[in-house]
Amino acid sequence: MQSEAVLAGLLLSGKYSALALVAVAGVGNVLGSWINWWLGRYIERWKDRRWFPVTPEALGRAEGWYRRYGRWSLLLSWAPVIGDPLTVLAGVLREPWQSFLPLVAAAKIGRYCVLAAIVQGWFGQ
Repeated sequence: MQSEAVLAGLLLSGKYSALALVAVAGVGNVLGSWINWWLGRYIERWKDRRWFPVTPEALGRAEGWYRRYGRWSLLLSWAPVIGDPLTVLAGVLREPWQSFLPLVAAAKIGRYCVLAAIVQGWFGQ
């Protein structure tokens, strides 16, 4: 939630264009998710190691959930707590980047657009 607080503060300052702020925040967040996706594509090779952070059972449950709801679940990538693991899981399950990026971009940038509209509407910027 730090990025939302920074964005809200910058919007309230009135020193910057809301469009530019939303664009920069959105691009940065989408790039972070793309890194998560890339890590997911390669992390599974270490799943049998003792230090691997996810148990086979938890990974299986997550894979089942993703397979049940499909790529459209990436529209929840904006959500705290589940968003980042969801983007890693998309990489693990080999979601093509051509479908991954537009869905994640819509979710992440959409979140910042809604935040900007709320902040500017509530505080009359």
